[in-house]
Amino acid sequence: MQPSNDPATKSPSDDATTRLPNHPTNLTTRLPLLWLSFAFLVGILLAKQVQLSSSIWLILAGVALALAVLVRLLLPRLNPSAGSPVPAALAQAGQSLQLSNLPPSNLFLITLSLITCFLGAARYQSAQPKITPDSIAWYNDRQYDLLVTGVLTELPDVRDTYTNLRLRVQSVDTGDQSLPVHGLILARILPGQTFHYGDVIRLRGRLKTPPENEDFSYRDYLARQGIHAYMPSAEATRLPFRGGNPIAAAIYTLKERSLAVIYHIFPDPEASLLAGILLGVETGLPPDLQQAFKNTGTAHIIAISGFNITIIAALFVAVFNRLLGTRRGALAAVIGIAVYTILVGADAAVVRAAFMGGLALFARQVGRRQDGLNTLAFVAALMSVINPHTLWDIGFQLSFAATLGLILYAEPFSQLAVKLISRFSSLEIAQKIGQPLSEFVFFTLAAQLTTLPIMAYHFGRISLVALIANPFILPAQPAVMLLGGLALLLGLVYLPLGQLAAWLAWPFPAYTIRIVELFDRLPHGVLILGDFSLLFVILFYAVLLSLTFARGRVKATLRATLTPAASLSTLALITFLTWRAIFAAPDGRLRLTFLDVGSADAVLIQTPTGRCVLVNGGPSPARLSDALGRRLSPFDRKLDYLVIASTQEDQVGALPRTLERFPPRAVLWAGMVESSYSARQLDKWLANQSFTLTRAVPGSGLDLGQGARLTVLATGPRGAVLLVEWKGFRALLPIGMNFDTFAELNNGQSIGPLTVLLLADSGYTPVNPPEWIANLQPQVVILSVAAGDPHGLPAQAVLDAAQGFTLLRTDRYGWIRVTTDGEQMWVEVEKKDD
Repeated sequence: MQPSNDPATKSPSDDATTRLPNHPTNLTTRLPLLWLSFAFLVGILLAKQVQLSSSIWLILAGVALALAVLVRLLLPRLNPSAGSPVPAALAQAGQSLQLSNLPPSNLFLITLSLITCFLGAARYQSAQPKITPDSIAWYNDRQYDLLVTGVLTELPDVRDTYTNLRLRVQSVDTGDQSLPVHGLILARILPGQTFHYGDVIRLRGRLKTPPENEDFSYRDYLARQGIHAYMPSAEATRLPFRGGNPIAAAIYTLKERSLAVIYHIFPDPEASLLAGILLGVETGLPPDLQQAFKNTGTAHIIAISGFNITIIAALFVAVFNRLLGTRRGALAAVIGIAVYTILVGADAAVVRAAFMGGLALFARQVGRRQDGLNTLAFVAALMSVINPHTLWDIGFQLSFAATLGLILYAEPFSQLAVKLISRFSSLEIAQKIGQPLSEFVFFTLAAQLTTLPIMAYHFGRISLVALIANPFILPAQPAVMLLGGLALLLGLVYLPLGQLAAWLAWPFPAYTIRIVELFDRLPHGVLILGDFSLLFVILFYAVLLSLTFARGRVKATLRATLTPAASLSTLALITFLTWRAIFAAPDGRLRLTFLDVGSADAVLIQTPTGRCVLVNGGPSPARLSDALGRRLSPFDRKLDYLVIASTQEDQVGALPRTLERFPPRAVLWAGMVESSYSARQLDKWLANQSFTLTRAVPGSGLDLGQGARLTVLATGPRGAVLLVEWKGFRALLPIGMNFDTFAELNNGQSIGPLTVLLLADSGYTPVNPPEWIANLQPQVVILSVAAGDPHGLPAQAVLDAAQGFTLLRTDRYGWIRVTTDGEQMWVEVEKKDD
């Protein structure tokens, strides 16, 4: 990086005015806009939790305004240091309030922040939808078809099996009459029809309230875009009219033609990648390739998001600064971002992301992080004024966090690298080496540092190879965008010329795809976290920002309170817990662990999404508790589900005591409660808890996530027969096998070939007949039995019937773990057979 004589671009060590503030007075007096904007955002969050009318919030803002005026008038009189005559009563009041220790500007800023906080709450409340008879959402959930007429507000979202249309509604026909209404709706139609922006369309179908479940709220997602009505199955007819904005129509026409040109001059999948990068149309990429980009932490390349444009802005700065110099390069970078924004359609999400990316550029050019923080907070508040639901938009959160990371950490990381390299070389060489590192490594690192918790919270996974993959991929992206964009522009003018340019540009998107696929094949490249607590997100940002803004005070506190021995002990504990959590975290695979609990069954199912299901438990609380303690996360020792597949004493004897340490969130019960003493005790204990208890019936079961399912095939007095399925993997658990079950399941013929078969009752002959095993044709047979079983199990006849199949026994191998991705299977055992 070239040194600059401009005071605004000096490093923190050059000028105290560019340092991050370490004192609270600096934070308030030098960052007033930050606090006022932050207060406005807090007001929006407050209004979501405290339901008050807009008028009440405005009254509170008026009270705060009066308080601000009062503070402004009285503070000089209450502050003895002001030099003005002070009445004794007022001076005593000022001393009792300790106002002399609080700068007047700070107290005045607090009162102003109260005003903006209440105004933010009022703005949020005013934006809540009011469903009236002239709103299209008024007609949701009617039990009859409606005719809805409206104007298409953007290009159709074309998918493989359906197309989404977004309409601004003009009228609705209930069958009795046509009524004028307003509002936006989202309609899903069959693929194959062609529509354009501005088309007037008549839809036939039933309006629904957008759905929501515990994993995702489509209702909230659409509500943030002003949509409160959804037609999931519609018939669409184009009417001979036009609507919409002429300028928007021209932009969308250009986008449609550009998309056609890209697919004409480039082959797939490179064409689909360029369509995503240049036009924001990423639906053409196959699902496996999209997942590869996510797994490698490079999805920001194809998703038009704040993260993407923030990195692109930094790359534009690097390229244009070299060619044109600092100031002209910054201007060229802004123009480049604007052109790119128009090229991808200039819809609201892209404009927001581009604005946030350009903001990072502005903050770096100004050279003062305080100014960047002020502006960043102001823009966030401004966006929330326009749409108070913006705070809950994932794209906005990533935009804000990535920009914050670049403002706070990109330059310090770069300077640190130059400092470290200069120890082994000259400063000039260190700067030359540090420049590409900054462009392709530290910009990414700074943005990922602040976006990591958000991605973990929303997506339940983080990429462990992102920091390695991005330096290989990002250097090619300027060529991908510039050469690909040049080929597109030339193709729009003259198609053969664009084809020639596409041949020159093709190697770069092809390289990008191949490198992504290469890193995606690396083992353990993704850490799947499952449900990520919001508390950890808040704690992460609290620690990070505390170290950033109050690092001097934090260091002094640490020196005073932590001895070297305590520091090493804490570090060792954190390391141990971190690695234990990593190894306990889900990796997107399904695991069935057959625990070694003697002549009984205890199966721990760990789902692809990280949930834990325990099927029965065996007779020994000590062995079961030890097995669960080794496998469940130390931070969450609860079972997501307990399945009682047999109520025999040796099958559930361990559960009454063990469940006090590992309580389930819900229970699926099969079998008679009166079958054993432990079953009665367990039933009594469960009745005193607040668990959801479901009685198993044939066809019921559990959704294990990502398409995996546990299904109850049959039930009876002794329990149930369970089938675990995921893609091509099938495991049968006949733990509660009844003699009548054979007839119900046609002696196994109605089940079909299996991947894994658990032998029932530790190899007891009557419930494991040879024809049953032969009809199921399992690849692996599991036998859970104690060494030296007192009843002589397993029976020799059962062992003979299992010949020809891979047989694994817990009395010889200990616990047995079967892992699958739905297509392949891996088997691990505790110990080798002697």
